[in-house]
Amino acid sequence: MIKKITFTFVISLLLTANVFSAGSSDNSSGKNKTDYDKAVSYINLAKKFEKKGKVEKANKKYEKALKLLLESNIKKPNSADTLNYLGFTTRKLGDFSKGEKYYLEGLDIEPKHNGINEYLGELYVVTNRIDLAKERLNVLKDCNCVEYKELKEVIEGRKKSKY
Repeated sequence: MIKKITFTFVISLLLTANVFSAGSSDNSSGKNKTDYDKAVSYINLAKKFEKKGKVEKANKKYEKALKLLLESNIKKPNSADTLNYLGFTTRKLGDFSKGEKYYLEGLDIEPKHNGINEYLGELYVVTNRIDLAKERLNVLKDCNCVEYKELKEVIEGRKKSKY
């Protein structure tokens, strides 16, 4: 009888331990970052490399970010934030038409997205479509946000945009 109770108790403990360890969704360790989160990290690194004039290193980070963003877009389509960064990375890598396509897809989902409107405006400045850039600025005029200020500076030529 004691063996049966002990055996049942041990099995019960093992099952309970497995239940608690299997379902943990605590992301505080950073090990479970999404493709989108990883891509944003690469983009931030790329921007730092760009500021230091290390364009080749920046482009490698943008390429890694682009791959992750494409995966993220497959797994979770129709995210304006993902489309914003898809537009950003492709624009930074020199593919303006594809960048514009992603930005416009994002605006179809979220027309007042600050990031998309700023970055699309910058793309329009670089591709000499100032009237379209001013339209993006007009969308941002009431946001009281940094994106408005930055796009305005790019349009006025006070701030250069590398693509």
